[in-house]
Amino acid sequence: MTSQTPLAPPAGLAPAQFMREYWQRKPLLIRQAFDMPEPPLSKETLGGLACEEDVTSRIVQEHHPDAPWKLDLGPFDAEFFAALPESHWTLLVSDCEKLLPELRTLVEPFRFIPDWRIDDLMISYATDGGSVGPHTDDYDVFLIQLDGVREWQINSVVDHADIIDDIDLRILKSFQAEHSWRLEPGDMLYLPPRVAHYGIARGECMTASVGFRAPSWREILQGYLDEIIMRIPEDLRYSDSGMPPQQHPAEIRPDAIARFRQIIEDNLRLDDAALQSWIGKFVTEPKTEPPMDDEPPAMTQAAFSAALLSSQPLRRNPHARCAWTRDKHTATMFVDGQAWELPIHLLQDIQQLTAEAVTTGDAYDAEFHPVLYELYRAEVLAFDDHD
Repeated sequence: MTSQTPLAPPAGLAPAQFMREYWQRKPLLIRQAFDMPEPPLSKETLGGLACEEDVTSRIVQEHHPDAPWKLDLGPFDAEFFAALPESHWTLLVSDCEKLLPELRTLVEPFRFIPDWRIDDLMISYATDGGSVGPHTDDYDVFLIQLDGVREWQINSVVDHADIIDDIDLRILKSFQAEHSWRLEPGDMLYLPPRVAHYGIARGECMTASVGFRAPSWREILQGYLDEIIMRIPEDLRYSDSGMPPQQHPAEIRPDAIARFRQIIEDNLRLDDAALQSWIGKFVTEPKTEPPMDDEPPAMTQAAFSAALLSSQPLRRNPHARCAWTRDKHTATMFVDGQAWELPIHLLQDIQQLTAEAVTTGDAYDAEFHPVLYELYRAEVLAFDDHD
C-alpha cells in the first residue's frame, strides 16, 4: 500500500504557504532546512562520476590563462583533475539522483510539487573562490548547502541580455547584489526563474541544486502541433472544388485564404481525452535517452509473474519519468512518453508504481501484471536479485 504522501518537507518549509507566497514569485532562505551532519557523498565520488562516459558533467574555471571564464565538458580523467589550479574552479554533475539513487532523499521532500516538473539533482564541488559566475536560469531551483560555505548574492532586476560574449556560459556582464547570504551545511535557498544569482565558494564547498523544469511555450506548441499532424490522414489534401475561374493568375484570393483558415481551425483542437493523453506523454518524455543494456531482460512472462508473487523487491529505474491521469471510468499511466489506458479499479496500482521507487510484486492486482511485464522488458522495472 502506497502512502500517497511525500516525505516531510524540509524543516521550516510549509508547502501550502510556500506555494502560495513564494513559488515562482520570490526567493526564500531557510536556515537548517536539512539535517546535514556530513555530506551525502564525497568530492572523490563526485569526481569519479564526472569521469564516466554517460554522465553529464562540466568544469568552470575563472581566471584561466586563455579566458576570464573557461568551460570544459566531461568526461574527465585523473590527469585533467591533477592539472587544475588550487582555487577558482567548480565541478558540476547532473542527474545525481539517477546515478546514485540513495541521493533521492534530497529530492523526495519536494514532491509536493508535481513529479513531472522535477528536472534533476545537480551537485557541484567548488574550490575556494569557485563559481559559475552571475547568471539567471529559466527554472525553479532549491540550493542546498551540503558541505563548507557558499556565499549567494542575488538581484531580481537585471538585463538578461547583457551577457559576456564569446564564451559558452551565459554570465552577466554587470551584476550588483541586492541581497547576500552565506549558506552553511543544511541551509537552503529557493530561487524562482530569472532571478540573477552568483554563488561563490568560501573555501572548499559542495552544493546540491534541485531543479524544476518548465516547458517553453514554443516547446508546448511544437509538441502539440506534432501530435495534431500525426493524427491527420496523409491522403487528406487541400480542396477547392467549385472554385470560379481565376481572373489574375498570381492572386491568392480571399476564398482560398478562407479555405486555408478553415482547415487550420478545424484541425487545431484535440478533444479532452486526446489532449489529456498528449500532455501525459509530453511531460514524461525523457530529456535524454536512458542507458539501456545491450540485451533486453530475458525473463519469460510466466517467470516474471512467479517472481511478482514471491514478494521480491521490484525497483523502478531512476531514469524513468512517470505520471498518471484519471477520468470516470479509466486511469492512464504515462512512463517515458508512453501511455497505458487502464480500468479505473487499477488506479491504486498505478499510484503505487509511480509514487514509490521500490515496491513488491505481490502488492499488485493480477490484471496489472502484463503492464508490469512490459515495463520490465523496457528496463523500467527490475527485481533486485535478477538481471
